[in-house]
Amino acid sequence: MTKPRRPPTGNAVFSQAVTDVITEAAIDLLVESGYARLTMDGVAKRADVGKSAIYRRWPSKLEMVVAGLVELSIPIGPAPDTGSLRGDVRAVMQAAFDWLSDPRIRAVLPDLIAEADRNPVLAEAVAEHVTGPRVTWARAALHRARDRGELAADDVDLVLDLTIAPVFWRLTHARPVDDQYLDRLTELTIGAVRQNAGS
Repeated sequence: MTKPRRPPTGNAVFSQAVTDVITEAAIDLLVESGYARLTMDGVAKRADVGKSAIYRRWPSKLEMVVAGLVELSIPIGPAPDTGSLRGDVRAVMQAAFDWLSDPRIRAVLPDLIAEADRNPVLAEAVAEHVTGPRVTWARAALHRARDRGELAADDVDLVLDLTIAPVFWRLTHARPVDDQYLDRLTELTIGAVRQNAGS
């Protein structure tokens, strides 16, 4: 007869509270000093833990940072399904604004993008785990418009660019983004789609 396994103990069990403290410390330091200056020593000191507690969870700085950013990047709820291209585009724009205006994302994303130019491993990790989930979420909304015949399949990614990029640009350059701007941007995007469809 096989004896039941005992639950793991000691180093085999990670305290979620400790993991949360380390993650929060990593994000705080990323916001304050950027990716290049962030160190495991600094995170350990900020979190008041030994470095071994960090390395048992993540073998590298990159994996630690990405794990923290993933928590800030998970889309909330299903992709919008408003029943119209205009409504879907406006909802995606609003979601982009809500995410990009988070002070932590707003502070770290430009730094990560700049650092990714020098670090292809970081670039791949950010694309897969940070921006990727948001893009997939938004693309699902535009696929509904495509399925309704309101958007050509070849235009989905282009409309996604037109929907998100201006919001990111304005926020990273300290220019205002309000409902009036998002409404106007929606109308211009829809107008471009319709003009392209009729050409």
